[in-house]
Amino acid sequence: MKKKVLLMGASGSGKTSMRSLIFSNNPASLTARLGATIDVEQNHVRFLGDLILNLWDCGGQDAFMDSYLSTQRATIFQHVGVMIYVFDVETREMNKDLEYYRDCLEGLRQYSPEAAVFLLVHKMDLVREPRIVLFEKKHRELQNASGDVPITVFGTSIYDESLYKAWSNIVHNLIPNAAILTKHLTTFAQACSATEVILFERTTFLVIATSSAMARAASSAPALSTASLPQDSSSQEDTHQLDPKRYERTSELIKAFKYSCSRVREEFHCLEMELADFTAVLDEMTRNTYVMVIVHDPTIETAAIKLNIRMARAKFEELQEDSVAS
Repeated sequence: MKKKVLLMGASGSGKTSMRSLIFSNNPASLTARLGATIDVEQNHVRFLGDLILNLWDCGGQDAFMDSYLSTQRATIFQHVGVMIYVFDVETREMNKDLEYYRDCLEGLRQYSPEAAVFLLVHKMDLVREPRIVLFEKKHRELQNASGDVPITVFGTSIYDESLYKAWSNIVHNLIPNAAILTKHLTTFAQACSATEVILFERTTFLVIATSSAMARAASSAPALSTASLPQDSSSQEDTHQLDPKRYERTSELIKAFKYSCSRVREEFHCLEMELADFTAVLDEMTRNTYVMVIVHDPTIETAAIKLNIRMARAKFEELQEDSVAS
């Protein structure tokens, strides 16, 4: 199964750098060596076995953009699953960017009306004023430019975990029946008495699915909305003060560790940590995924966690195949 992902934005906005960081395992320090994209670079990225991301990195020079929107219009905008439009947060040509963006939305309306639209306000590390204030201003501007088209907006940088958060959300949107994986991950977390379980894609280490104490509490009380659940310190998630950026930070750190291993010609397999407050085990779940299990109960041994992972592998291989095939 192929999913077409359209990566667009002005020249120099950072599209190729983020693609290199996410899919080629290159560190941010090496992205300065990358040249400008000429016309369209297509990459077929195998993601979760039979799910292939057909990534179209479109050069952002004016001549190319004009061509995409005229003579190549049908070729570019047909069969798109997701369009990612990247805006340089410090651009001095925002009006021109917005004009091209609106033209791209028209192309999607014509040829791929069901495509999801993600907007990345990129290079947030260069912002001097309070980032949240500037991001909210940009968000409103992009919402107005999008009209009635549903959009998802992220502020990103190649120098922190924000890029992994954005791309995890993008990829999650492309996985058929991702909710089924999440449901079974919740069951697995209960079997492990885990505070939280996270499923990562093997190569990119993007988050595919998660299961937390709050999610399990919500699933056990279907008559209640999430907002009606108690938010005090009695919930397990509040008790352990889980960092809201933990998923993307884990992705960033593991990718950096894998890169360090490759430089000394070693291969990353698994990771175990037994700390004063919690135990964490990161191990292979399937041929295409890794799972991280977080346990705060000090009586649970890492050997028991790893045994549960081994016992769950066959089921998750089956679920993955069913999800991608559907």
